[in-house]
Parts: sequence; C-alpha cells; structure tokens
Amino acid sequence: MKIARIALAAAALATAAGALAASNETNAKGEAKIAKLIAGRTAGTPVSCIPAVFNGQNMQVIDSTAIVYDAGSTIYVARPDDPKSLDSDNILIIDRFGSQICKQDVIRTVDRYSGFMTGAVFLGDFTPYKK
Repeated sequence: MKIARIALAAAALATAAGALAASNETNAKGEAKIAKLIAGRTAGTPVSCIPAVFNGQNMQVIDSTAIVYDAGSTIYVARPDDPKSLDSDNILIIDRFGSQICKQDVIRTVDRYSGFMTGAVFLGDFTPYKK
C-alpha cells in the first residue's frame, strides 16, 4: 500500500515536471520570437492603450507569451497576466469600450475549429518598440 502511494506520488511529480518543462520551452520559443520581431528597436514607456485602427493581420499571438501589434514604425507588445491562455490556434474577440484597445478591455478566446469559447485574456500594458 505504501509503495503504491509512493509510485503514485512519483508519477504525479513526473507529470508536473514534464508539463513545467513543456511550458518553459514554449515560453522560451515565444520570447525568442518576440526578440526577433523587436530586434534593432528601442523600448519606450509602456502605455495602457493603443489606437484600434488596424486590420487583424497586424496583430499576432505569440503562444503562451504575448500579443504583438505591428503599427509600422512601432511594434507594441502586451503580455497577459496568464500567458498560458494565449494560443495562436484561437481567435481573439476584443470587447472594446472606446476607440482604442486598452489593457482593461476584455479579450475572449474562441477555438478556431469548434467555435466554442476557450477562455479570456487580461493584458498588461503595451510596451512600444520603435526603430
């Protein structure tokens, strides 16, 4: 009985360690992708809102890391409170409360294939990176 408990605890620990390693690997890939996007740019003072005049092609989801908006000469990077909730296979639905996208806006995620809601994303400030 005691051996079974130890084996069960060891299996749970191994599963948790595997999930953490996969999460860290995804985050490292996301950070590398962001570094490539902002290479040669200088970070500015973070802002709470950005202009909402864009098409969806300018916004990119970096899995488990951030949302990136390319405004041409400025790239904005917003990191959510829970980055694990970001998945590029999901569609972002932004419920805006004004003419800008702000960190207080609700962003829902919807599965691209089933159409079911998969979660919500709460962003932090948008950090601008300029050339």
